[in-house]
Amino acid sequence: MTRPFNIAGHPIGLGHQPFIIAEMSGNHNQSLDRALAIVEAAAKTGVHALKLQTYTADTMTIDVTEGEFHISDETSLWAGKSLHKLYQEAYTPWEWHKPIFDRCRELGMVGFSSAFDPTSVDFLETLDVPVYKIASFEMTDLELVAKVARTGKPVIISTGMANVAEIAETVDCARDNGCKDLVLLKCTSAYPATAADANLASIPALRQMFGCEVGLSDHTMGTAVSVAAVPLGAVVFEKHFTLARADGGVDSAFSLEPDELARLVSETRDAQLAIGKPTFGGGSSEKTSRSHRRSLYVVKDLKTGDMLDEDNLRSIRPGLGLPVKYRKVLLGTRVKKDVKRGTPMDWDLL
Repeated sequence: MTRPFNIAGHPIGLGHQPFIIAEMSGNHNQSLDRALAIVEAAAKTGVHALKLQTYTADTMTIDVTEGEFHISDETSLWAGKSLHKLYQEAYTPWEWHKPIFDRCRELGMVGFSSAFDPTSVDFLETLDVPVYKIASFEMTDLELVAKVARTGKPVIISTGMANVAEIAETVDCARDNGCKDLVLLKCTSAYPATAADANLASIPALRQMFGCEVGLSDHTMGTAVSVAAVPLGAVVFEKHFTLARADGGVDSAFSLEPDELARLVSETRDAQLAIGKPTFGGGSSEKTSRSHRRSLYVVKDLKTGDMLDEDNLRSIRPGLGLPVKYRKVLLGTRVKKDVKRGTPMDWDLL
């Protein structure tokens, strides 16, 4: 069983509005002005949080341009670059974090970040972030997981590529080090990912196996996959966000633009509200519709003593007469008074 908790006042869990995170990543294109513009645009969409990534090229890798340090996969968005060069281009300068987080707070959003190594955790603690994210590629770094867990803050962990044993090891590590409020994100670590790769059926399985809240780190284009995840129990969503894909940037190709992110917020909320509970017999919004059902009406003028037959008693709309199921019972009976055409059938007429 999951325990109720919140992230900076936002309740997290089934039955609550999905918690939506806009991931800036490297879409600031090394401009603080652009980064702050992304914050402004994100706030206007209605998302609850904006997330950064806290690392430097040197905390991520070493400056080697050959072998496994060179991205040679021709299908990659970053083909031809070295890892060090990619991270140098994508990283968010640490001195930008405070003004970005300050602006988030001013606009009513939660500002936080993914920690990639112990130095980034120490730095983010000085900014008193309310929640931490651990990326798919770092979730098997148990020393990092332990350090983040010991902050006592809620922890969101992406599970891309991880098998069940690895996820279990990470969850145990987080809990053993004091993490009480945990969210696992189903994630497909492909950029962009396809809907066919999403395997959203993993979401209820993760909830059942690990007894924690579950969400989706969605690298697909558009909003359909995220919306589909809501009835499966996803309560936290993370999407990369940019002002415009045409502006370029390391993650722009699989990032949402403002109108798309706004649609994600509204559509996931609608999906959550639509789940409701098992109910039959019509809700309050259907009360007036009941009067438009078919029912039995007298459709010809009748005199006292006339017999009801196929021609003068019909099943029509609206629904103010006796239920249609009584039609055969009524055929052959006689009315006790004059009845005008268009009168709803009632037992008092007999």
